Amino acid sequence: MRRVAVIGVGVTKFGKHERTCAELFAEAAADAIQDAGVSPRAIQALYYGNVVGGEGEHQLHMGPLAASVLGIPTVPTTRFETACATSHAAFRHAVMEIAAGVSDVVLVGGAERVLNLPTDAATEYFAYASDAIFEQPTGITFPGVFALIARAHMAKYGTTEEQMAHVAVKNHRHGALNPKAQFQKEITLEQVMKSAKVADPLKLYDCCPFTDGGAALVVVSEEVARKSRKPVWILSSAAASDSMFLHDKKDLSRVLATERAAQAAYRQSGRGPQDVDVVELHDCFTIAEIVATEGLGFFEPGTGGIAAEKGWTSLGGKLPVNPSGGLKAKGHPIGATGAAQVAEIVTQLRREAGPRQVDGAKVGLVHTLGGNTATVLVSLFSSE
Repeated sequence: MRRVAVIGVGVTKFGKHERTCAELFAEAAADAIQDAGVSPRAIQALYYGNVVGGEGEHQLHMGPLAASVLGIPTVPTTRFETACATSHAAFRHAVMEIAAGVSDVVLVGGAERVLNLPTDAATEYFAYASDAIFEQPTGITFPGVFALIARAHMAKYGTTEEQMAHVAVKNHRHGALNPKAQFQKEITLEQVMKSAKVADPLKLYDCCPFTDGGAALVVVSEEVARKSRKPVWILSSAAASDSMFLHDKKDLSRVLATERAAQAAYRQSGRGPQDVDVVELHDCFTIAEIVATEGLGFFEPGTGGIAAEKGWTSLGGKLPVNPSGGLKAKGHPIGATGAAQVAEIVTQLRREAGPRQVDGAKVGLVHTLGGNTATVLVSLFSSE
């Protein structure tokens, strides 16, 4: 298998946009292509991620549409949908296509636009990523799913609401340093604790926002990468799944798909959690970050909340997590999130992250979770 690298990244400002998903992706893709220093004619495939375009824009067949808007309509395209893990899954397939020798230059990413929709409609469409027979009819949505996870973690390990609130405070502090973030303002522990309840014990500031935005990456073979400005090498990219049914999950305090994907990614790369310098992980809710830091092997089970409380995951801490602001503050345009996480790690390993730069970062990890913990992808990256 050939070595593969990322040589170009592009991310739109996250927040509310009046443009379509295809137009948002085209903006990010144009920036990624320029960053890579390649001609659009060099692109041999496009892997595009989108989740609710059918519901929100009445638009399907979005891969060719994105390529057409970008001005490369004859490039073979594939649209991906794996809930919130969509563009990370697209990225993994691009990596495999290049590693297998099928292509040398692949454009990958995604876009989402939901802030044009009423909140109740967007909430309903997101819930389509859960089981339609047994779970959707009960009225459970993803805040409810992660509230169950939070209660299970609290009951098993003694994790507190204050520890979850520390995740929100930290990620808003990081987001204030990111000009592309949806929320560029700091918040206090008191604000989090006094915010409105959404699904007990989760409060408003424990939850990531609805977001519009796009992200794109140029992924290439080693031969192409050696000619580029600052390639960031892909050490591994792994995926894992778990049951879609909440009633089949024996321990809601853990995300088994995260543990399996992490183990596979570490095995492929020959690295371990002790080698990672910076992390972008899936913090759709504050408890999700706590559980992920444990499942990825950074902290022992039950200690992820303590790590957040003590500042170990902050910039300047033992292991900076979500220096971009994470989904919590940067925003969560679900079809673009995975690619945006990769873009942040590439930026960090290039040492181009400005005031949110993690000093000395050489190895980075991206973790993206899809839906009700049924899909997880983990990828590792190196500057060397």
